[in-house]
Amino acid sequence: MTETAEQLPKSIWMVTREYEGIAGAGGVKDVCRQLAEALVNHGQCTVSVILPRYGFIDAPGLGFQLTEIGTMDGRIGARRYAHIFEVDMHYSGEERREPVAIWQGELGGVRLYLVEADRYATKRGVYTYTEEDEQEVLWQHRGRGHFDYFAMNVLLQKSALDLIMFLGERPDVVHCHDGHAALLPAMMKENSGYRPYFNRTGAVVTIHNAGLGYHQEVEDLDFAQAITALPRRVINDSILGSGFDPFLAASGYALLNTVSENYALELQHSPEDSRTGWLGHTLLARGIPLTGITNGIDPQAFEPSKPQTLGLSHGFNIRTRELEGKRACKQAILTQLGSVKILESIRQYGVLSGPVELPLFTFIGRLTAQKGVDIVLESLLRLLQQGEALHMLLFGSGAAELERQLELLAESEQGWGKICFLKGFHPAMANQVYAAGDFFLIPSRYEPCGLTDYIAQLMGNLPIVHRVGGLVKVVDGETGFSYSGNSPGALAKTMQRAMTVYRSGGSAIERMQVAAVDRIDRQHTWQVVMESYMKLYHQSMQRWQNT
Repeated sequence: MTETAEQLPKSIWMVTREYEGIAGAGGVKDVCRQLAEALVNHGQCTVSVILPRYGFIDAPGLGFQLTEIGTMDGRIGARRYAHIFEVDMHYSGEERREPVAIWQGELGGVRLYLVEADRYATKRGVYTYTEEDEQEVLWQHRGRGHFDYFAMNVLLQKSALDLIMFLGERPDVVHCHDGHAALLPAMMKENSGYRPYFNRTGAVVTIHNAGLGYHQEVEDLDFAQAITALPRRVINDSILGSGFDPFLAASGYALLNTVSENYALELQHSPEDSRTGWLGHTLLARGIPLTGITNGIDPQAFEPSKPQTLGLSHGFNIRTRELEGKRACKQAILTQLGSVKILESIRQYGVLSGPVELPLFTFIGRLTAQKGVDIVLESLLRLLQQGEALHMLLFGSGAAELERQLELLAESEQGWGKICFLKGFHPAMANQVYAAGDFFLIPSRYEPCGLTDYIAQLMGNLPIVHRVGGLVKVVDGETGFSYSGNSPGALAKTMQRAMTVYRSGGSAIERMQVAAVDRIDRQHTWQVVMESYMKLYHQSMQRWQNT
């Protein structure tokens, strides 16, 4: 790193809607926690993270305590708090304030703050309504985003800025994760209540997913102006399509990055940007680059030589080529799924029967078109019609129609014994599937980075990926298999290619397994990735400290 110690950030704040071990809905939770802990352990920084206290979070049970931040006492919901402060949350034509209290805790050396507010305490899911919500209120359909999503985001960001000021801290950088926190840099630099205090604070906004539906945009421009208190010129200058777009609003006040080098290139230099509503090309036309920093992973979090930690039946070590335990894990899951059983929070459809020598293909993830589940279905039908001998295990939940198609295929005459679908999710079961599999399918239509390919590789489960976005980090024929042209035929042919290598003998597969883990150890740990973020933080600091 070329920057001097004096130039490097010492105090970093992160604003996020999820954090591993506290609240999560996707890969953002893992990125936030692992990057934060890497910065503390290797970057010699203090890191503070703020997120909502959703209704499902047991703050005292997780070791959090209420702070004495705030000069008033008052009620939030049915509870009285000794210390609260109020946040301006004006609507169009209506002046409003909302009370918040702050919980504080620590995890892995990172200071964590939870925002207590009515908006969050009533939420059972991070971003969407749950089945329980739907049973209580008919219009709160399971999987649909919260109706007050924009206000939830603004309240978090304003609470973060107010909290920092209450604490008297002067962050070098505020790191905002996704569209949920992307308005903070604009409010920090434009709103008079924040501007003098944060005049030398840099800002970074990480776009974890730029796809349509992930921008957190709002079409009511008067509402956007009222609740953010941003000048109208900022609102009008941040229109993408027909809505006020937080990423565009951030672009004038923060450095923007996304979660892989290739995804950044796709968004600004390829037709793939059509999936974002042309966000990347709009930024490029304004002279604003997107920096690509490929996400890392903590290999120790998925270390199969410690089976008890991961809930595995047997341990194995890829680095030392001690792989007997991996075969035992495969045999264990085949035995478990040899008949239909009722599992904890999981519904099983179909069974797997046949020798352990058959290649076991796996899939874990959301059952959506973006993840290419429909392509998996068509590919499996082709392979079954061709009489291929294989096992396929799919684990996840999502779109009702895709769930139903997988159920029917797993329980059909042609799929019985070869295809098993586990509907639901459980972390220990996911680890068992990763450890048991020979090949892991990721046929995503687009993928900003991808974390499941890392996890699969660390468990000796070679990825088969559509060569798009961050999935290009899987090197075809060396650390997994990849293909272009995301069609059922292309996926089926690549699966057959993988089976040919598998049947040629164990040494070729073993070499790929070892190479995949070695590549992660050398290039993709958070300690390595953190260096790129430190450089980005330094650039964001320079932007404001030189003005």
